[in-house]
Amino acid sequence: MKKFLVSFLIGFTAGVIDIIPMIIQKLNFYADISAFVQWIILGIIINYIEIGLKGALKGLIVSENVIIPVLIIVIQNGIFGIIPIIIMTAILGILVGFFSEKFVK
Repeated sequence: MKKFLVSFLIGFTAGVIDIIPMIIQKLNFYADISAFVQWIILGIIINYIEIGLKGALKGLIVSENVIIPVLIIVIQNGIFGIIPIIIMTAILGILVGFFSEKFVK
């Protein structure tokens, strides 16, 4: 249970970090909630998946792969709309993976 709670908190924190710029930009409320929930789930998935990689790299690969369906939807507004998503996902994925490896046992 402790592993799950720590995983949840790491994902929750990443979700808060991700939606702050979205709220500042006044993006759609549902987009904000979707991104927030996605990071909570990613915090759990990254901790429980076993793919034979160290934390930060595992977080990067898993998070970038999970974001692909969102990118497909967003790209209809132009390719430049997906660049910030890819960058933020990479940064947060690396951080989630790093902190997961450090704090989740």
